[in-house]
Amino acid sequence: MRCTCAVIVCLVALTLAGCSSAPETPASAPAPAAPVAPPPVKVHTSLFPEAGKVSAVIVPDHMLDMKALPGGSLAEYDVKGKKYREFIIDTDSSQTAAFMMLDVKSQLKDPQYISWMGGYFGMYGDKPVYCFSKLHYVAGVVGLVEDKADPIARTLAAQLH
Repeated sequence: MRCTCAVIVCLVALTLAGCSSAPETPASAPAPAAPVAPPPVKVHTSLFPEAGKVSAVIVPDHMLDMKALPGGSLAEYDVKGKKYREFIIDTDSSQTAAFMMLDVKSQLKDPQYISWMGGYFGMYGDKPVYCFSKLHYVAGVVGLVEDKADPIARTLAAQLH
């Protein structure tokens, strides 16, 4: 009987030992996450006016080097010796475009609200920026003072539909 009890005790001990968890090993550090690729940019280079256009490119991310802005279409112009750029960013909704305008405003030095365009004019670094939102677009003119940029911005706005 004593031998039987000893065998049972040994079996119970082995069973319990088999049920215990394995000794904890330190968790390995998670692999660094790969950077998330920006969403694909819709190409709107055909919406830029042709007169004076030197080039048109797609900027994959951070239009105008502003971290808050996604990518978009960018055109360079040289008209009668005046060099400037126009840009178009296509967002998913007019609400997103409106919020993006607030991001742009926060990046501009001394932003002035342009009520007739629903946008802002101010300095970004050493460049004047005239930007506005229309429908689901954020667009603008870089490199011209406000009174010179306004008619160009209006022409660009007429192309956005």
